[in-house]
Amino acid sequence: MVLSLNNVAVKKITHILFVFTLGCSNTSDLPASSKAIPLSQDFKNYWFDGTAEISSYTLNQYRYGAPREGSAVLIYVTEDFLKDAQVKANVKSEASQMVLKLNRTKNFLTGIYPYTIMTSVFSRLGQSRPFVKTTTSIQEWCGQAYLQLNRRKGLDIISHSYFEDEADQELHLKEALSEEELWVWIRTQPELLPLGTFELLPSFEFLRLKHQPIKLYSATTSLEQNQANNVYQITYPELNRKVSISYENTSPYKILGWEEQDLKNPEQVTRAKINKTVKLSYWKLNRLGDERFRDSLGLN
Repeated sequence: MVLSLNNVAVKKITHILFVFTLGCSNTSDLPASSKAIPLSQDFKNYWFDGTAEISSYTLNQYRYGAPREGSAVLIYVTEDFLKDAQVKANVKSEASQMVLKLNRTKNFLTGIYPYTIMTSVFSRLGQSRPFVKTTTSIQEWCGQAYLQLNRRKGLDIISHSYFEDEADQELHLKEALSEEELWVWIRTQPELLPLGTFELLPSFEFLRLKHQPIKLYSATTSLEQNQANNVYQITYPELNRKVSISYENTSPYKILGWEEQDLKNPEQVTRAKINKTVKLSYWKLNRLGDERFRDSLGLN
């Protein structure tokens, strides 16, 4: 008997095998090298048009046990990235590679003083193991924190904080997935999002705001598929934390919003809901008068 599988069935089987591997094996067993994944023409048309995708969100951030109104922005843009130094390349060369960069910003007030949070994620395009680097900075009137992760042979992390117990740290973790890289997987290869239970590095933002140790935590992920959108969920039992990311189920898989829930206090939910999305070469819009472009994002 000969079995005939259509493309959808093949994709589902591939996804199941990938999930089984992540759920049942140690993450240190992930392949040491990445494999090339061809980019579709639709993908190239959208992401290689010389602009960035900028989306603004209405933010309701729980902090110090109370909801705080604020704003969030997701900026996705392609750029050339030096392979060894792992920084933006001035010019394209054999030493560089193309990445999709996510800059995620949050701004909100806690009483008299403001919080400004920014996370950057760098992921190689056309690779099965795309994640390269992430950084997070948190500023408020009490002080600031900065964390950086470089993926080389495992995860190399530096952390600086004004808190005595956190202070200056250098850590090396075994090869594993990070929560931050999944925000880019949604945009580039959502059919490969890992499902099941495995070790995951939570977002630096959460770890620092909650003063939790920087380490791998057991996480369980699932996918809820709806007619108009999908919801990718990550639950950390040890941290009593659940993250839900809603995104379009068709290309370019725009992120529609997200929630972070404290499972010990279920009423405490941080929420972000999309307002506007524009495609702009924002780095050219830095002259007096260009502030008007913020109006199109509802940021004024």
